Amino acid sequence: MRAVVQRVTEATVEVEGEVVARISPARQGLLVLLGVGHDDTGSIAATLAAKIWKLRILDDEKSASDLGAPILVVSQFTLLGDARKSRRPSWSAAAPRPVAEPLVDAFAAALRDLGATVETGHFGAHMRVASVNDGPVTLLMEA
Repeated sequence: MRAVVQRVTEATVEVEGEVVARISPARQGLLVLLGVGHDDTGSIAATLAAKIWKLRILDDEKSASDLGAPILVVSQFTLLGDARKSRRPSWSAAAPRPVAEPLVDAFAAALRDLGATVETGHFGAHMRVASVNDGPVTLLMEA
């Protein structure tokens, strides 16, 4: 499982012109772009969720758990793309929808179980993701 975690002051996800998820501009939060691989499990999703929930990248070295910061999770299979051998990326490392979708849901559920306020994009939809990266702070995390 691979995640790009960004500290944001606001973020939105639109599907077919409708905002389906957001972090409002009044709060600092985390935007998590999440890619799922073939060998990922619910246990891996829960472990990564716990790491991100406690990650001290918000103001004053606080974590989302310290501040109750919102988290916006967006599935993104392209994080597992491999373009090392050509200009056309291979997506073979990304898990297929029947495997990946329940694990993205498990990741979001694990965050909620920890106390997070979580919104999500729509799995498999063409989404427009807009964000204001704060800092900028962007981390690549793998589990």
